[in-house]
Formats: sequence, C-alpha cells, structure tokens
Amino acid sequence: MTSENPTVEPRQRRPLRLAEIFLLILALAGGVGGFAMVGLSIRGELPAGFWSTSLLLAAMALVAHLVLRFRAPWADQVILPAVVLLNGIGLSMIWRLQISGSTGMAAADATGNMRASLIGAVIAFAMLWLLKDHRWLRRYTYTAMLVGLALVALPLIPGIGTEINGAKIWISVAGFSLQPAEFAKIAFAVFFAGYLVVNRDTLALAGPKILGLHLPRLRDLGPILLVWAASLVVLVMQRDLGTSLLFFGLFVAMLYQATSRSSWVLLGLTLFAVGALTAARLFPHVGARIDVWLHPFDAAQYERDPGGSYQLVQGLFSMANGGLFGTGWGAGRPFQIPYAYSDFIYAALGEELGLTGLAAILLTYLLIVQRGLKAALSVRDGFGKLLAGGLAFVMALQIFVVVGGITRIIPLTGLTLPFVAQGGSSLLANWIVIALLLRISDHARRPSDLPVRGQVGAGGAREPEPVLVGGPDDSTGTPAAGMSLPRRPVSEREAAGTATSGASPAAATEYIDPEQPADPRGGDSA
Repeated sequence: MTSENPTVEPRQRRPLRLAEIFLLILALAGGVGGFAMVGLSIRGELPAGFWSTSLLLAAMALVAHLVLRFRAPWADQVILPAVVLLNGIGLSMIWRLQISGSTGMAAADATGNMRASLIGAVIAFAMLWLLKDHRWLRRYTYTAMLVGLALVALPLIPGIGTEINGAKIWISVAGFSLQPAEFAKIAFAVFFAGYLVVNRDTLALAGPKILGLHLPRLRDLGPILLVWAASLVVLVMQRDLGTSLLFFGLFVAMLYQATSRSSWVLLGLTLFAVGALTAARLFPHVGARIDVWLHPFDAAQYERDPGGSYQLVQGLFSMANGGLFGTGWGAGRPFQIPYAYSDFIYAALGEELGLTGLAAILLTYLLIVQRGLKAALSVRDGFGKLLAGGLAFVMALQIFVVVGGITRIIPLTGLTLPFVAQGGSSLLANWIVIALLLRISDHARRPSDLPVRGQVGAGGAREPEPVLVGGPDDSTGTPAAGMSLPRRPVSEREAAGTATSGASPAAATEYIDPEQPADPRGGDSA
C-alpha cells in the first residue's frame, strides 16, 4: 500500500547505558570488598551491618542509574561509577579508623558519613529529575550571586557561627553542623558563568593595554570583581584561606575560559603570590603553616602545640610505611595520624593501599575532571561551557590542594578530599556538582534536533519537487502549473547582461537545485 505523501518519523533510540551498569558493578565490588576486608583483617569476621550497608550502596547506585536512564539517557556513563567507587573506598577507610578509635575534632563516624552521602545522592538525582535543562539556571545569575555572598557571610552571624580550631567557617542549626562555603562555590560558579557569557566579548576586546597585558574596563569587570573581593574578605575574616584559594582559582579560571587571554593566568598568579605573602605576615597561623611546610622535621616545629608539624610528619611516615603496594586493609596504623578520617585520609589510604592505590584514586579523580571538561567542550551553549568548565576546574583544584598539602608540595590548607573524606557539607555540595555535570553532559551528547545534509529532519520527509535550471520557458522545460521552485535573486550586473543579450526579463531569476552545495566564493560555480 502506497501513499502519495509518505512521511518519515525519525526516532532516536535511547542508550541502554550498559557500560555504566558494568562499571557500577566494578565500583561496588571495590567499595564493598574493602569494607569486608577491613572487618576480616581486624576482627576475623564481616563488619557489623555489612549487608545493610552494602545493600544501601547498591540501592543508591541502582536508583541513580535508573534516574539517568529515564531523565538523562545521554549523560556520561563514567562519572557516576567513578563517584560510587570513591565513596565506597572512603566509607571503608572511615569505618576502619572508627573501630581503631581515630579522633580529631570529633570521632570518625562511618554511619554518619554514609547518611550524608545518601542524602547528597537523593538531592543530586532529584535535581536531575526536575532540572531538565541546565540553561534554566542562567535566569538566576544575580540571585546566585546574592545566595553565594549570604552563604559565605552566615558563619559571621552571632549565635549561628561556630569557631573550631581558630576558623569560623561552620554554622550550627538544630544540632547539625554545616559549612556553607562548600555550597557558595556552586552559587558563584553559576553567577560567573551567567555574567561572563553575556560580557565575555567586551571583557576580551575592550579595555587598555598595560605592560603588554590586555585588561578589561573597570565598568565591565566591576560586578564580578566586587563579588570576588567581598567573598575573599569575608573568608579571610573567618580565617578560611583554603576556601579563599578555591574561590580565587575559580574566578581566574572562568575568566580565562571566557576570554581565552593568557594574561589573566599571569595576573592571577601574581596576585596570588602577593596575597600569600601578605597573609603570611598578617595572620600568624598562615605563617606557622608555611614554617611547618618548609621545616617539618625541626624539633621546634614538630613539638609545637597547637599548629606544629606532628600531623604532617605522621602522614609522611604512614605513606612511607605503605610503600608500593601498602600494608593491606586493616593491617596498618593510620589511626596515629590526627584527623586521619578527614584532612589526612589520603595519607591513611596511602599506608594501607600503597602508592599503587593512591595512583588509582588519583586516576579516578582524573576521569571525573576529564569527563567534566569534555562536557564543557562538547555542549553547544556558552553558559553550559563556562559552568561545566568552572565546576570541573574547582574540583581539580581542590584535589590538588589537598594532595599537595599532604605530600608537602604546597602548605596545608585544611580542605577535604571530595567523596572520600568525612564531611557532610563536602559530600552534599560535591554530589550537586556531579548532578550539574551529568545534566550538562546529557545536553552535550544528546543528538541535535536540527537536520544535517543527508538526514531527514524532525518534521519528516516530503515528496521531492522537480527543480529546473534555466528560465521558465517551454523550450527549457517549463514546470507544471502549481509547482513552486526555489529562486535565487540575480545581481544587477547579471540582470544587465541578460537584458543586453536580449533574453526575456523573466529569465533574470535563476532556478536552482537546493541539493547542490553553494559556491564557497559567493558566486555561481563554473
């Protein structure tokens, strides 16, 4: 049975996400296997609550996979398994430190960390379910700015802010402790992306040139510079210089991404060096951290309490004891490191998993960052490019700052390793970052609705119409009555030539074949 006007309805087949399922199985095996080996090594039996914890991790991974399959089917299939693997390894180490009595600001709490991770996953995939397009966030550019500033300033409010170890960066509400600056970095990333996508051309092209550096006009850079400076001043007042470094890096990286000017990197490094030297002179605890970094094995630095190098040296000893392959789960002594479950969990993992295990963890982080940057390169809108690039960079910078501080590449800053270290605020915030990266990657990898040459558009195919080349004369094949043919306007010179040659004025309009490619020179092909 034939039809006069057949139509073709193209349908894009949703990916089955089989690669993600396979990788999730491997990730769960790594996390659950570490949990089991800790109990068998220390107590000779599976840990208490092993099956319930394992089922919770598996259920979290399964629900996340289903949400992605139905609401973001084209999202990257590597990001979620990498996060599940890191989460499982972190929970195994925190539980290992908990049963060994590791303490610090508080005792190690694997159950509380598991609860925070589940809450973070629920929030992240609720966002994925409800947020169908990341570009919706662009409407709230300046709202995100106000939210970010409010979050940074919250710990300074009397009665809410809590000072711990000289830093006033926590708030305590109804018995729950929260670090709002972790969420402020997401709000500032949204603000920077929304502002820069509108003003990037002005920032890149307009402005004076000083000492070979192209600088933007102050009125163009003013709003973003004001927000950045206000947030840094507040964080310095709170003595949270680690988060200040993150915000500074986010600011410079997104400016460079928007303008493609290397002068921003040079200017940012210069300002960072000046700021670091100033902070070392103005704040005694910053100067003490630099002394600890430069001379950790001096007796005066090692024995000083508080603020000495004991924690750093114990971390170095633990990683040295781990060697290439580690002592094995439960066979080391990482509990001797102060704050081994939070600030120094990387050193604790180095003792029991060795250099090989640490390299595997860093490669897993590298996968997440690389996939985030790939989404930034692939997505077709400027806001998504800036947002994904900023979020991926700030995660990479945080990992570098933590690992660099523990391994003595840079001074310690007090930040935590994403998804691995104990910390409810860090887990919640980084799960939200992962949700945004997955949403942007889904938008980047989703097939375009616009048809390309050789493909059928979303509206279906129409029966082809006859096309002629030449004038509408019977001798050249006049089209049947009622047919409409595409026409190309002819220039005045061509029309004059036609008139000189004696051709009919109607022939001054040329009938062209729409399937033929246009001449790249702008004129007719020979």
